[in-house]
Amino acid sequence: MKRNNVSLADYLAVLVLVEAPSFRAAAEELGLSPSALSRQISLLEKRLDARLFDRDTRNVTPTDSGRSFARVAERILNTERDGIAEFEAHLSATNGYLTIAGLPSVTAGLLPGLLKTFAARHPAIDLRILDALSGSVLEAVESGNADIGFTAGTVSTRSRLAFQPLFDDDFVAVGAPDGPLGQDRTYSWDEITRMPFIAMAEGTSVRELLDGACLRIGTSLSPRFEVSHLATAGALVAEGLGITALPRLTLPVLRMETLITRPIADFGARRRIGLVRRSGRSLSPAASAFLEHVRTFRFQDDLRLGST
Repeated sequence: MKRNNVSLADYLAVLVLVEAPSFRAAAEELGLSPSALSRQISLLEKRLDARLFDRDTRNVTPTDSGRSFARVAERILNTERDGIAEFEAHLSATNGYLTIAGLPSVTAGLLPGLLKTFAARHPAIDLRILDALSGSVLEAVESGNADIGFTAGTVSTRSRLAFQPLFDDDFVAVGAPDGPLGQDRTYSWDEITRMPFIAMAEGTSVRELLDGACLRIGTSLSPRFEVSHLATAGALVAEGLGITALPRLTLPVLRMETLITRPIADFGARRRIGLVRRSGRSLSPAASAFLEHVRTFRFQDDLRLGST
């Protein structure tokens, strides 16, 4: 007996035949000739070693075995339909799971507006956000722990990652209202470096650009304080312990209601924000939908990166 060789077409044929008013009507619904349907049922009964229908030239009546098989057929066909619907939803990105890694400044300053519009279009996609420094963002994407990452700068050509630049993030000076930046004007980078300075720690993307700006004017940065977290820098500035220079995208991390920003005339560099993904790997439908949303998002207008 080869009872495991029952196809979905066999299950469907039995279910339709049990529910149809006649053998001919069942054949028409299935798109078969009556003789073809008859052969299919006969072969199925032979494989099952069970009679499913009593039939003559005019009538067809399911046996107890036929009714039992029809109940099994209904469950299997419903499961098959649910499975196909789930897979189609997967392909159309109407549901799914997406993990995004990003620098803290990006997750705080960029992602909220981006995810608000994405979630409105794809409400069934669950999202996980990994806040990490640049190196950890790249590791998360390269290892597959994150689908997509947002970071600053570029990635090594030897890396298994692809970098897609999105926009350039310019630097501004940040201070307390009654501090050295009290005058509402543009400041030169040279005079800013001579103020009590609160700098991000060495090894961060922000510090690399600060040191590069100093090198261009032939000086070096001698910070009064070095910190590892943006919120700490903002708190120290708010207490009047010094000033700092940060990319605009980092400002939402700070308590800007107690701070002011001033333009820098000759900083000479911008922090390039981009998206990273694994090279040569297909994205999930959810990640593909997010990537397409990123490509059509108007960052400068919608995020208002210049506002504070």
